[in-house]
Amino acid sequence: MAHVSDFLTPSDLQRISNLQVFARQVVEGFTTGLHRSPHKGFSVEFKQHRQYVPGDEIRHIDWRVFARSDRYYIREYEEETNLRATIILDRSGSMDYGGGKLGQVSKFEYATKLAACLSYLMLQQSDGVGLVTFDTQIRRYIPPRSRVSHVRTILNELENGKPGGETELGKVFHDLVPKLHRRGLLIIISDCFGEVSNFLKALAHFRHARHEILVFQIWHPDELNFQFKGWTQFECMERDGVKHLLDPAVLRQAYLANLEKFRTDLTRGCRKHKVDLVPFTTDEPYANALAAYLSRRLARG
Repeated sequence: MAHVSDFLTPSDLQRISNLQVFARQVVEGFTTGLHRSPHKGFSVEFKQHRQYVPGDEIRHIDWRVFARSDRYYIREYEEETNLRATIILDRSGSMDYGGGKLGQVSKFEYATKLAACLSYLMLQQSDGVGLVTFDTQIRRYIPPRSRVSHVRTILNELENGKPGGETELGKVFHDLVPKLHRRGLLIIISDCFGEVSNFLKALAHFRHARHEILVFQIWHPDELNFQFKGWTQFECMERDGVKHLLDPAVLRQAYLANLEKFRTDLTRGCRKHKVDLVPFTTDEPYANALAAYLSRRLARG
């Protein structure tokens, strides 16, 4: 059974405790947007009944209770102030890339630590958090809960998840929308590889369902710099047996041009849909990168 210490070192936990003030203020900003009620004087969560007194608005009377008891009762509501977040974790084959050098972590290992950190952080603040893992399809859906003990359920799934297989993010995300019955904050942790247009259509679908969205895009430095030397065998991480022995010097210029177009199209599309796109690289401590993002988000208001 997974424990927090399996994912987060004492140093990690210290960094997370330092993030909590930032995170709480950022969460309050999300919550304000998520829980505006369309009913004047009403909040989103039912609290209790109380007996009607002269002066109360008749439209607030619960007529079903009146039919049973022959007495007038008012339905009272309270605002739901805690956030409901769902972490959507990509475990497709491309996330398994780690560069092969001693001491380097794969994108998936980095992503699981980031997911563990976020889960622990939000549950410490009494916010609800859930987890979705996917590759070719949705592999596991854990609905958001706010109990501190819920972190163990999430960590067990993170511990057992292994990357592999192809994915088409757009299709998987479209399939996910009906499972998310209440709007909340969706945190997508992925390298976002695939057709940008399909990915953006899926983000639009989430936005139409009134979710707030963050995309934490995970990169390995090799993917950004393409600093390969000499003839190199490149192997597809999502299709078995697909290998090519190539001279990186011949490919580098075209690769970097395609990379720039991919990143530009994705950035513009996310901006259009009011989605934060936050890059992480596996050689940067995730707590530092997360703190930097939270600080920018807080300054933006």
